[in-house]
Amino acid sequence: MQTLAVRHVTRYSYANPVVFQPHRLMLRPRDSHDLRLVGASLVLSPHANVRWVHDVFGNSVALVDFLEPASELTIESVLTIERFGSGGLVFELDESAQTYPFVYSSDDRIDLGRMLDCHYPDPGGELEAWAKGFVAGRSTDTMALLTDINNGIHQGFSYAMRHEEGTQSPQETLRLGTGSCRDFALLLIEAARALGFGARFVTGYLYDPALDGDSPAVVGAGATHAWADIYLPGAGWVEFDPTNASIAADNLIRVAVTRDPSQAVPVAGGFTGGVGDYLGMTVDVSVRSVEPEPLAA
Repeated sequence: MQTLAVRHVTRYSYANPVVFQPHRLMLRPRDSHDLRLVGASLVLSPHANVRWVHDVFGNSVALVDFLEPASELTIESVLTIERFGSGGLVFELDESAQTYPFVYSSDDRIDLGRMLDCHYPDPGGELEAWAKGFVAGRSTDTMALLTDINNGIHQGFSYAMRHEEGTQSPQETLRLGTGSCRDFALLLIEAARALGFGARFVTGYLYDPALDGDSPAVVGAGATHAWADIYLPGAGWVEFDPTNASIAADNLIRVAVTRDPSQAVPVAGGFTGGVGDYLGMTVDVSVRSVEPEPLAA
């Protein structure tokens, strides 16, 4: 178990006071067997009313109504998290799922629903052909296949932190040969879906063990991070991070899971103001290892 402190500050600047429209924040993870939320604070400026809800996926979402105009908007989320490791890369898949292709049970297919379907048009079959290029033969080891695709994105594409809103389509990432962590995650998800796997999008943070001086640096730390979950009978949802060619890595801090990246925006909202009022935004994310709180005597 490792205790991590996450600080995520988003700051918007305006030339004149503006009126803020309702905002939607996805910054708080839910407890699970592999992640325990020890502490959380959300500080907003200007003052606001906050209402917490669970979305259709069970994610924790803050709905925010700001109470006054301002020329600066600051959203600061601070988390203390206990992250529990998976104990290694041994995944006990059901015997029927150990070899690809396999068929999900009827219940799994119903529950996976749209997460089995490709979401982006592929009229020329470009994405499907790329994905099938990793299939070694009529009978392929399932984990080996998914590992090869995960590694193939890491090795075959150039990482670039993009500041534009949104996520590239998988076809665009294939053509450009470059993308951000969100783009790589979506490419892996759509490739897996094209091969018949259930897959979903994960947003969160990435701890860089190099900060403690005992591991090589990872790509994507110091910002929000994104990766893919792929559902494998017997093993459940398995995390694949093509940005770093990792699987079920202990340094992934899950905040929310969704069907599509458009549903996993950490900070979403708008403002009403004059032309030219918006001056820009900054995002500062830090993830640090901290000493756990001592047990009470």
